[in-house]
Amino acid sequence: MPLDAPAGARADLPADANPILVEVTRGPVVESRHRGSAAIVDTTGKVAKSWGDHTAAIYPRSAIKPLQAIPLVESGAAEAFGLGDSEIALACASHGGESRHAQKVAAWLAKIGLSGEDLECGAHWPMHEETTRAMAKAGETPTAIHNNCSGKHTGFLSTAVHKGEPTHGYIRFDHPVQQRTLGVLEAMCGIDLGNAPRGIDGCSIPTIAIPLENLAYGMARFGAPNDLPDSRAAACRRIAQAAAAEPFMVAGTGRYCTEVMTATGPVVLLKTGAEGVFCAAIPEYGLGVALKCDDGATRAAEIMMSAVLRHIGVLTEEMEAKLARRITMPLENRNGMHVGDVRPAEVFEAQHPRPQ
Repeated sequence: MPLDAPAGARADLPADANPILVEVTRGPVVESRHRGSAAIVDTTGKVAKSWGDHTAAIYPRSAIKPLQAIPLVESGAAEAFGLGDSEIALACASHGGESRHAQKVAAWLAKIGLSGEDLECGAHWPMHEETTRAMAKAGETPTAIHNNCSGKHTGFLSTAVHKGEPTHGYIRFDHPVQQRTLGVLEAMCGIDLGNAPRGIDGCSIPTIAIPLENLAYGMARFGAPNDLPDSRAAACRRIAQAAAAEPFMVAGTGRYCTEVMTATGPVVLLKTGAEGVFCAAIPEYGLGVALKCDDGATRAAEIMMSAVLRHIGVLTEEMEAKLARRITMPLENRNGMHVGDVRPAEVFEAQHPRPQ
């Protein structure tokens, strides 16, 4: 590397590589760097701001659960089964499998005449470490209800039951549940996904590659749905209301999504996805956000999202004070000593200073 090369530069990277957006420090040294891309898009589809390649198609993973929940409300299933804020928020969740999450999912399944055995998401230990330890100590084993996606899957099943569709195989791409969801994603994001690359998500449903700018557009319209048909606009507002009212259900104790939405209320609706993806809606501003950390690091993606929210100017001083550790994440060693930080990179801050 030339001696005058900028910090973090690498000779083997293409000139158009995504920028370094997050740095991890230890003492005075930047020990690690995370590249990524992000887009802020308004309800007309205009890209208001971007970092890196915002046209690149990515798998959104769980970051689009609010959009995937639209059929649950739009179909009338939520009303027919008397679902409240907790259940609708769970339909958007990557929850921690805490007792409140698991109990609510189990009760919801009973409402629609099904059980955990009807979930096709697979089982894993709760993401919430204390819950996992307590279960293991008690000799319990996890079920599909503890899967972080069990709320979304119960939403899929609720729609299938309401419409008289088969519940078995609802995770298949050709099942009416997934085809309905595909149609919603195409309409909301303004893109034909018929020939888009697709894979299988961690919870076994199809995951479809969508450009960042289209994901952000879909979230902008979700948060400010005035140009949508009445039934869809009402569904979007109902889901946003539920997530704002029950942010714990969307994630859980100590989780980024829950902490940010608890601090911001209905001002920000956001959702994380695996492999460093985030989506957000800022209803008052008519903006949507989508971002991807190239190396899939969740901690870096969280710092990226906080930085984007600050650039939009949506966080008040009070909100920032509550979220200080989510804007710059302190790193501590095993003795509790502050040894470094995960922070927005200087180039990120310099390109888009926060509005005054």
